[in-house]
Amino acid sequence: MKEMSQLRYLVKRPVVASATLLIAASLAAGGCGGSSKSAAASCSAKPAAAGAASTAASSPGPAVAAGWTLPGGNLRNTRDVASAITSSNVATLGVAWCVPVESTGKNRAAGFADGYATTPVVVNGVVYTQDLESNVMAIRLATGKLLWTHNYNSLNGGPDGVNVVGGRVYAATNHAAVALSAATGRQLWSRTLIGNDREGIDMAPGYNHGTVYVSTVPVNPDVGEYLGGAKSTLWALNAATGAPEWSFDEVQNLWGNPGINSGGGLWDPPSFDSHGNLYLGIANPGPIGQTGWPKGYRWGTSRPGPDLYTDSVVKLSPRGKLLWYYQLTPHDLFDWDLQNSPVLTTARGQQVVIDGGKAGILIELNAQTGKLLWKLPVGVHSGPANAGLLTEHATPATASSLLPAQFELEPGVFGGVESQLATNGSTTFAAVNNLAVPLSVQGLTERSQAFDAAIGKATGEMIAVNQDTGRIEWDDKLPSSPYGAAAVTGNVVFTTTYSGHLYAFNAATGAILLNTPLSAGSNAPVAIDGDYVITGAAVPESGQALIIAYKLGAKGKLPATVR
Repeated sequence: MKEMSQLRYLVKRPVVASATLLIAASLAAGGCGGSSKSAAASCSAKPAAAGAASTAASSPGPAVAAGWTLPGGNLRNTRDVASAITSSNVATLGVAWCVPVESTGKNRAAGFADGYATTPVVVNGVVYTQDLESNVMAIRLATGKLLWTHNYNSLNGGPDGVNVVGGRVYAATNHAAVALSAATGRQLWSRTLIGNDREGIDMAPGYNHGTVYVSTVPVNPDVGEYLGGAKSTLWALNAATGAPEWSFDEVQNLWGNPGINSGGGLWDPPSFDSHGNLYLGIANPGPIGQTGWPKGYRWGTSRPGPDLYTDSVVKLSPRGKLLWYYQLTPHDLFDWDLQNSPVLTTARGQQVVIDGGKAGILIELNAQTGKLLWKLPVGVHSGPANAGLLTEHATPATASSLLPAQFELEPGVFGGVESQLATNGSTTFAAVNNLAVPLSVQGLTERSQAFDAAIGKATGEMIAVNQDTGRIEWDDKLPSSPYGAAAVTGNVVFTTTYSGHLYAFNAATGAILLNTPLSAGSNAPVAIDGDYVITGAAVPESGQALIIAYKLGAKGKLPATVR
């Protein structure tokens, strides 16, 4: 049924604003081609002065990067970098340049829009990034000049992204991990990772000590999402050749019923400690309640038990050995991924792991043992929070009597905490989304048109949490969902909202220091490098899709802004 197929694609990530992108996904096709043509900036901005990026007044701490050279800022995914931006000057950020986000291939021929939802990286004065058709581009930071693009025309669910190390750009299409020359965009190798056409890839690769890490997910927009037999596997690949070194099965045998079940996957790169151990945030099992249960298997009875290792933080050795795991939501029914990269930091003098996902719950774990130190629900919660435990061992005959026939669920299909956390070493910052959905034993009871409208009206919060105590230090209510994650530099925290605004907050108090409209709605995080802040505004049909660079003191203007 068309409406159900739309819902299957809508329930995963906020990259979809309407059925338009679903139609675009159905037309996307694989392939690649290089291009070095320049795209004229769409902003009325004077080019930024050439030269090295500004540096911060103070030297960075051990968990603070000097610039945004990795998808999460650094190997620990703290999303914390040193920069020239402070609470005193952040309001002087102005548009330095912008580059259009344009559809390619069959999407372009059909007149469909492209999307953008990733965090760029900045290496040697070049911004490297990727759109939702898996197209990779390199942009000169100082001028906004497009240096090269490599088009794959391979639509996926996002957020996507790249990792640039040693003169190579590591990325992925919806079926393969790839390596490109950072200088020219020429493809150096490609390695197909999916096991069937129901699987895909939609993450920025991780990288550490000569190994690239990429996970499959049970999503392929060309075919569907959470279809039976779609497994998730983390692959460790040789960075020079793409050859597999080892793999970790995130969902084993799909809990005995691969004809119906699916699940797992990574949205963002693993985190790495000083010993090379990996920390993963793994997504949910399928089928899920929002899309409707398969005939005869209500409330996840096709996959009884906890459904390991979904909705879990997992620690692996450098060779892929399981060291420990912590599962936040056993037998998840509601798409409550624990999908964000775990943040490695310290609290009370010990190494800890902090994570949060679509269940709207932050957790802190002991990094050595995986022991839970604190758990904090954030945002609005309603409905049966313990539904998974109630139904974990249910049978098709007993399942329907265990939960209400209909209820309002919040967090709903778009979070909780949909995008990445940040930490400055003592405080964790989280962008929280509040969007309830009406749910029944049959699935989502709201028609797709009403659901699309509800996404645009949803609200959110930016919160700061004390890592020692697990208590909220401040909580700013926002009029729109902050799908743009959190990023921190010095005493400033950034995010973007679905309505199309870039926000900056005082890290200590939560005071709003900057609220400026973008060219379109956004679900893209920001990268911070020197005196630049870079983000994307490309929610389809909400305005002009652009990658935008802001710089301290710049005076440029966007061609159009949201209201």
